[in-house]
Amino acid sequence: MILNNLDKRVAQFPQELVTYGGNGQVFSNWIQFRLVLRYLFTMTDHQTLVLYSGHPLGLFPSTPDSPRMTVTNGMMIPIYSTKELYDKYFALGVTQYGQMTAGSFCYIGPQGIVHGTTITVLNAGRRMGLSSLAGRVFVTAGLGGMSGAQPKAAKIAGCIGVIAEISETALLKRHQQGWLDVYSKDLEEIVNWIKEYREKKAAISIGYLGNVVDLWERLAEEPECLVELGSDQTSLHNPFLGGFYPAGLTFEESNELMTSDPAKFKKLVQDSLIRQIAAIDKIAAKGMYFWDYGNAFLLECHRAGANLLREDAQDDKSFRYPSYMQDIMGDIFSMGFGPFRWVCTSGKPEDLRLTDQTACKIIDELKETNVPEYVKQQYLDNKKWIEEAEKNELVVGSQARILYSDRAGRVALAAAFNELVRTGKVSAPIVISRDHHDVSGTDSPFRETSNVYDGSAFTADMAVQNCIGDSFRGATWVALHNGGGVGWGDAINGGFGLVLDGSPDASRRAEGMLNWDVPNGVARRSWSGNAKAQEAIRRAEQQVDGMKVTIPVEADEELLKTLKF
Repeated sequence: MILNNLDKRVAQFPQELVTYGGNGQVFSNWIQFRLVLRYLFTMTDHQTLVLYSGHPLGLFPSTPDSPRMTVTNGMMIPIYSTKELYDKYFALGVTQYGQMTAGSFCYIGPQGIVHGTTITVLNAGRRMGLSSLAGRVFVTAGLGGMSGAQPKAAKIAGCIGVIAEISETALLKRHQQGWLDVYSKDLEEIVNWIKEYREKKAAISIGYLGNVVDLWERLAEEPECLVELGSDQTSLHNPFLGGFYPAGLTFEESNELMTSDPAKFKKLVQDSLIRQIAAIDKIAAKGMYFWDYGNAFLLECHRAGANLLREDAQDDKSFRYPSYMQDIMGDIFSMGFGPFRWVCTSGKPEDLRLTDQTACKIIDELKETNVPEYVKQQYLDNKKWIEEAEKNELVVGSQARILYSDRAGRVALAAAFNELVRTGKVSAPIVISRDHHDVSGTDSPFRETSNVYDGSAFTADMAVQNCIGDSFRGATWVALHNGGGVGWGDAINGGFGLVLDGSPDASRRAEGMLNWDVPNGVARRSWSGNAKAQEAIRRAEQQVDGMKVTIPVEADEELLKTLKF
């Protein structure tokens, strides 16, 4: 899993040990890498390897039921967990930014974000009352690491995807990969393509080689609304060191200025963000649905001086535009669905194909159970995804797959995969994992927990408890990070890996851990008042022995009005 994270087909800057996101690292230096591999080759199942932000502290006595590795990245005393101090402590070599699955060795290339983006775009269309996205336009930005999945996802969702990218290298990589159909530097050609394919109602992915600000401003000039769906996936968790490029400068000029005159570069970035959100406002007024993709776009626009808070805002995260978590993914997470993934360690496509077939069979069985219709819709979406996954050529590096599954699905999938290994139907163990961007994995008030409205969105108990709970319930390794997606200091997130080797022990560990890893977050969301989470956790209580959750009772609004505080 470590080597896959650093495979040149998978990693963004493998020579710098960066997997994705510009600075999401597996290790800080190659000595750490070599030491870790040496420890892994020599350790026994009575030892646990401890990693402090990439530094292998060493092997320590433990038990076979303990994790073989525990990983932390960027854990800081809270007052020092600021973006301003990150560079200092990273330069000292005492901490690093592990992003999410970069630092927990569970990245599977862009397939994960292709699936998440596809699900998001489909459900964004449903929010607009659209039963089909044929002829509808989705405009966004970013064709680098994670964001490079956007053209593929738009095409799978059946819409017209228009994606701006300032780096010619990044854009051409997606075009050569076959994920980006056409591209141009000419904004007039881009607009003409949009109109042509709207008329045809045909799906296509269009790349604009240029600055996203220019694209939005040109689209805002059109008298008609050419865009139904809009977002942004630039790396705004790192806005002033390559995560966002200001309008008016070339890619090369920006790279030079950000180090030669950081203050001027920051000013240009913030001016561009204000221009971009102003253009988005004009198109949204005509009917476009815009959402923040959890990359801190709205947050950085707000920090740049744009007036983004709602009139009725009670906190500093209630923006005029929703986070995709608040409007779309939050309820999906609250149902318990999230990005479950697995890796066939044999590296054989035929093993992955068999797991795909097994997953489809399990989903068919689950959708016939007594669950709400909105849960069945999630099963159907993911069945379609798995059926078309091989055709869409999503595998990069490891033979891996992802789907959104709930607790019942994850437990059933793990048991079935372990049986495939036990019977020799697949030729090597299977690693199960998930994205940290999940129902329980991350506390992040501007993304994963932005739809938690009981005041606890700024706490991190859930993510920390998730890591602790996974560690003694059977995970092969666990990880806990500061940052991830939205940036250093703005989130705490955790992940795991669990090896299914076909043994009864592996089956026991998977069942015990997955019956915690998902319900932990569902129970928290239930307590915050989410109705879908309350339904899901009550259903889990009936199905899992030993689970008894504190369920909230809604206050009597009329009684509350009579009370004096």
